[in-house]
Amino acid sequence: MNQTVAILGAGIVGVSCALELQRRGCDVTLFDRVAPGRETSYGNAGVIARSSLVPFNNPGLWASLPRLLKNDSASFRYDPVFMARNLPWALGFLWRARKSAFEETAAALDALIRLSAREHQRLLAEAGAMHRLRNSGWIFLYRSEEAFAGSRLLREAFDKFGVATQALDARKLAELEPDLKPIFPRALWIKDASSVDSPGQVVEAYARLFVSRGGKMRQALIGNIERSQAEAWRVVEDNGPAHEVARVVLALGPWTREFAKKTLGLRVPMAFERGYHMHYGAAGNARLTHPIYDPGGGYVLSPMEQGLRLSTGVQLAARDAPGNSVQLDLAERSARQAFPLENRLEPHAWLGSRPTLPDSRPIIGNCPGHPGLWLAFGHQHIGFSTGPGTAALLGAMMAGEACPFDPAPFRASRFL
Repeated sequence: MNQTVAILGAGIVGVSCALELQRRGCDVTLFDRVAPGRETSYGNAGVIARSSLVPFNNPGLWASLPRLLKNDSASFRYDPVFMARNLPWALGFLWRARKSAFEETAAALDALIRLSAREHQRLLAEAGAMHRLRNSGWIFLYRSEEAFAGSRLLREAFDKFGVATQALDARKLAELEPDLKPIFPRALWIKDASSVDSPGQVVEAYARLFVSRGGKMRQALIGNIERSQAEAWRVVEDNGPAHEVARVVLALGPWTREFAKKTLGLRVPMAFERGYHMHYGAAGNARLTHPIYDPGGGYVLSPMEQGLRLSTGVQLAARDAPGNSVQLDLAERSARQAFPLENRLEPHAWLGSRPTLPDSRPIIGNCPGHPGLWLAFGHQHIGFSTGPGTAALLGAMMAGEACPFDPAPFRASRFL
């Protein structure tokens, strides 16, 4: 009984945790309302990048704030009503853009991403999915010399943490990506990164590996979790059975805030970085061999199994608010200036919500006041870059072993 674990949530974080705890000898059941990798973990750019150690709330945010508050760009939009209702989160997010908080977050995220990159390599090999991996990095594009100069803080952070990069002029960029239109005088090649051609399929491959090793999956909506008299936890399905286990891992991503309040009375200070994506064909024989990030255009364009995936910037709004095509339309217009895209390949854009805590770090560890309850959520828009590392860290903590790095920056008591 002491080895039974229920994991709630089958995105990249939950599936990675299931594999890690299974590897450590636990009897694991993975719960989700849908099949693995079909929600938040499906829609990202597929990049596993140490460059993601710089969160959105970094010291450069203050200079950008007047422009962002105009609420008219592809890179950032917000719902004023949602922001007014979540003002404590917004103020906490801004407060943690100061230099000292940023440096702590960057160091913590760097350790987590580096561990995740190693774990992804192992899991991709074990799941028979190495063919989906590219180790060619990704490229940041700058539409002017002034924009490149304005990225100094970012480049200094990369240098400080030893992220391998190479500055490119227009000629060297054209050698790497000859089908890009010549509108970028400067670029930064992030060599210390890899990417996959379908993040959703990668999560599904990891889930199949978990099941092949004897793991159990339940596609069900969880109505409640409660501490039983036997010092165990009962996981109660909506209109279904209850399951008694020794420990529970809460990895519900953007659904964590609502679930934790309803079942445990916990108030999680979480907001939602919503994002859109759409797939496109390429005109003629045009090809893109690296994911590209155009900060001035507010989009990432990634070569995927389904086509070229155009991912938008951040939209701060309620998790289930109706979609709005304006941000995707703006991003598409900018992307067409950079690359010969053909028509959209789907009738409707994908929309997902990324769970973000005020300091842009996830919570990883035990839940104060709830023995046997473990937490792994709040990975903002870099869950794919941090999920397997989260699992490795959590597994060591649950086993009472030495952690691969200091887990203190991710402790739940920051907010709970």
